[in-house]
Amino acid sequence: MKKIALGIFALCSFAVTAWAQVKIGYEISFKEPQAHYAEVEMNLSGLTKDYVDVKMPVWAPGSYLVREFSKNVEDFKAVSGSKTLKLEKTKKNTWRIYNGNEKSVKINYRVYGNEVSVRTPFIDDSHAFLSSTGIFMYPDQLLSSPSTVKIIPFKGWTKVSTGLPAVPGQEFTYIAKDFDILFDSPIEVGNQEVFEFMASGVKHEMAMYGGGNYDIKRLQKDLPKVIDKITAVYGENPNKNYTFIVHNFSSGGGGLEHLNSTVLGASRDQYKDEEGYLGFLSLVAHEYHHLWNVKRLRPVALGPFDYENENYTTDLWIAEGFTAYYENKFMLRAGFWKLENFIGVLTNNVSSVMNTPGAKVQSAAEASFDSWIKQYRPNENSNNTSVSYYSKGEVVGLLMDLEIAHATKGKSSLDDVMKAMYLQCKATGKGYTDSEFKAMVEKISGISFTDFWAKYVNGTHPVEYAKYFGYAGIKLEDQNAGKPIPYLGISSKRSALGVAVASVSRGSAAWVDGLNVNDDVISVDGVAPQGPVERMPEIVNKKVGDVVKIKISRDGIEKMISVTLKTTPNVSLVPLMDKNVNDEQLAVLKKWLGV
Repeated sequence: MKKIALGIFALCSFAVTAWAQVKIGYEISFKEPQAHYAEVEMNLSGLTKDYVDVKMPVWAPGSYLVREFSKNVEDFKAVSGSKTLKLEKTKKNTWRIYNGNEKSVKINYRVYGNEVSVRTPFIDDSHAFLSSTGIFMYPDQLLSSPSTVKIIPFKGWTKVSTGLPAVPGQEFTYIAKDFDILFDSPIEVGNQEVFEFMASGVKHEMAMYGGGNYDIKRLQKDLPKVIDKITAVYGENPNKNYTFIVHNFSSGGGGLEHLNSTVLGASRDQYKDEEGYLGFLSLVAHEYHHLWNVKRLRPVALGPFDYENENYTTDLWIAEGFTAYYENKFMLRAGFWKLENFIGVLTNNVSSVMNTPGAKVQSAAEASFDSWIKQYRPNENSNNTSVSYYSKGEVVGLLMDLEIAHATKGKSSLDDVMKAMYLQCKATGKGYTDSEFKAMVEKISGISFTDFWAKYVNGTHPVEYAKYFGYAGIKLEDQNAGKPIPYLGISSKRSALGVAVASVSRGSAAWVDGLNVNDDVISVDGVAPQGPVERMPEIVNKKVGDVVKIKISRDGIEKMISVTLKTTPNVSLVPLMDKNVNDEQLAVLKKWLGV
């Protein structure tokens, strides 16, 4: 058995060594950008087998949905010298090339990119955004191999922006030490406006596509304030350089984190409006924080990645929810928000979760695990069956932060947990498990978090907002408490006939009495709706228990439905500072805010 084992080991070592000799290079060009195409040439040399499988990822890390990027691939072919090689598609995202005795293979294929988002390729006659998982194929078993990427810009395009390191002396040529790096490095090609600034000892480059009313000098002044506050939590910035790729459209938003870069969506005219400008800085705070939380301080399932299948974790409430929570703290600490803005936003977030029926059904851990089938695939009933791991995680982070500060009498906070977990992941080179994160929270707080985890991570316990905000001397008043406020329980949308039902809340009057999504509302007590049905005087001026006659059209058939209005289950929280705050509460408040 020992000899057999040694033989297998030697065989595997030989295979790994043989594969390690394969060289991989890409060349990206643009023959028809106006038709949204990128041309990809992939060169492999040093092959030792008689066939090679190349694969296209099916998802993009940071965006937890199988997107089937191979659906945009066409005109796939392979040659060795002048010899055309036999091909076979063996899976939805896998092409097998029979190279026989040939050691080198040149593969060509085209990628169609016409989806505007931060996670998908987009090419037109003005620029090319290359979201790497939707552009680059990889040879099977060679994810740990290095590769080079040469960009040939379309005529008139003069710039390439990416976090990939450049190959010295070779214009627009870059190197990735492995495919995790390549797939984590988006590339912008065109004539984007580029400016630089320093923050936390790191050189930053911001590439602005699409124009806009942004003020470069103001951004160069304000962005370091945010970045410095984030870096201060962890004590170090892990990068030597960082690239922001910003797409400015008539209406844009969203962001996707990467190891030393990010892609942001923005509205080109939002920068002169103060609310819009602060919204952009808040987006920067969120995505930049991901340098630590999720990219380096990460759940164990998120790296190394399986690019062909879902990568399941129950901890996105930390990876994304805590990042959403901290963007508020960083905006406060950087001086862009006042205390009332900060507490007001957090109060609204708590209200939002409490007013989501699905929060009573799905836990934060379940929301994380089911992200692949629910977060990016909402339907009209999602609000009743699920809760976002962003919003629920944000609230869990808030409660945990206050609990730690209270337990330690203002000596520690969630900041200390985040830094300790970052250093642990850095030291071990591995991601954390849920139990490891809980253990660190308990170590720093000095108390058990078993009940907390049962209630807020794995359970659907109502948010005990009075208790937790009270730790910091803040009272939250529910303005709906004890008031018989009539509630229909729908949201409305425009339809061909005027106004239709968009959603129905579980347990509401509309739910109980049979209003359906997509019902066209013809009248409410004989009055035709001109806007949202739920805001009509015929609803809001009624009393709980009143019966409302709602005439609807369902599948072309008119029907009268009698709805008995119920009391609203929703909270409307307003924060108030306790005038009798004590020293312990002040210590908690100070540590919690970190200002």
